[in-house]
Amino acid sequence: MLSRDAASRGLGIELDDVGPGWAVLTMRVRDDMVNGYALLHGGLLASLADSAFAVACNTYGEVTVAAGFDITFLESGKAGDLLRAHAAERARRGRSGLYDVTVAREDGTVLAEFRGRSRSLGRPIE
Repeated sequence: MLSRDAASRGLGIELDDVGPGWAVLTMRVRDDMVNGYALLHGGLLASLADSAFAVACNTYGEVTVAAGFDITFLESGKAGDLLRAHAAERARRGRSGLYDVTVAREDGTVLAEFRGRSRSLGRPIE
């Protein structure tokens, strides 16, 4: 799925590790990703978290999409930062799932906490 994701590829998001119900993705903050205060644009931070969520909830071989998410920003990123998004399944029942994603800098500083709700479409990933 990630190999066909043009949006994530355009942001330089890369898969670091993956397993059933979890994934780790990274993204280097580029100069063109910062806002007028020279801080990482919140929408791009959310995109990294959303991509990690997407990979984690699609590890069971069924097409699974987001039903919604919430994100809390805790710190700001800046150009040059390498960010790591750790997505982990918290619950999966029937076609619904709940996933948490922590986005942190290399030094361990947490920039955001994301909670995603997934919904399986009930068909295999092709």
